[in-house]
Amino acid sequence: MKKSHPIRRVMLATAATVSGIVLLLSLKPASDPTAASAQGGAVPQPPAAGQESPQGGSGSQQSSSRARTVVGAVAKTEYGPVQVRLTLTGNKITKAEAVQAPSGGRSTEITNNAVPQLNQAAITAGSADIDAVSGATYTSGGYRQSLQSALDKAGDGGSTGASSSPQAPASRARTVVGAVAKTEYGPVQVRLTLTGNKITKAEAVQAPSGGRSTEITNNAVPQLNQAAITAGSADIDAISGATYTSGGYRQSLQSALDKAGG
Repeated sequence: MKKSHPIRRVMLATAATVSGIVLLLSLKPASDPTAASAQGGAVPQPPAAGQESPQGGSGSQQSSSRARTVVGAVAKTEYGPVQVRLTLTGNKITKAEAVQAPSGGRSTEITNNAVPQLNQAAITAGSADIDAVSGATYTSGGYRQSLQSALDKAGDGGSTGASSSPQAPASRARTVVGAVAKTEYGPVQVRLTLTGNKITKAEAVQAPSGGRSTEITNNAVPQLNQAAITAGSADIDAISGATYTSGGYRQSLQSALDKAGG
């Protein structure tokens, strides 16, 4: 038999060694993070703290109160109805708007000026304890009434503080009638509806009537009623041309407040 040449044996041995090394490298475990990365795969990472998971959860506590909407009762004023809608998050007013307000002629101009101010005041105060807008006494009074009604519906009792403690139920409405005040032109008597110590409705159950007195009463009494609600007291101005009726109204109004303990 013909013997192999020594150089050829060396070359064959070298080739076999190289092939073995290549084979070993190709058999590296696929679970090696480095190998996975080299093949374009991503190494799974645990979610970072506070990072949202695919299910919408979070690694940290993130829940907040949902916004809710409440609409107050319609408050009737001399120039038209006023109704307030509130958006609250928790107990905080985040949006206030008038869904009804006086309109037509001069009323539209007054509403367009007053309502944005009243809306902002409600958000800032967080309650119905807001000032009337100058030149919009009736609209302001109606706005406050409907605003208070919305807060009562929200179970807030008229205050939107940050406390999350349960609110006490709103006070029930009660009616008190003042003493009859005798005037030069006839008796005046006032009846009030109060929620807590707040006047929510005022009306004259007696007022001068007959001839010119009827006309004066029809003009003056609605203004006096609204003024009583707005002021929340008997400290109201007399109506021009109805001095006697205004004086009698104030007397009976004060009497009703005294009976109510206000």
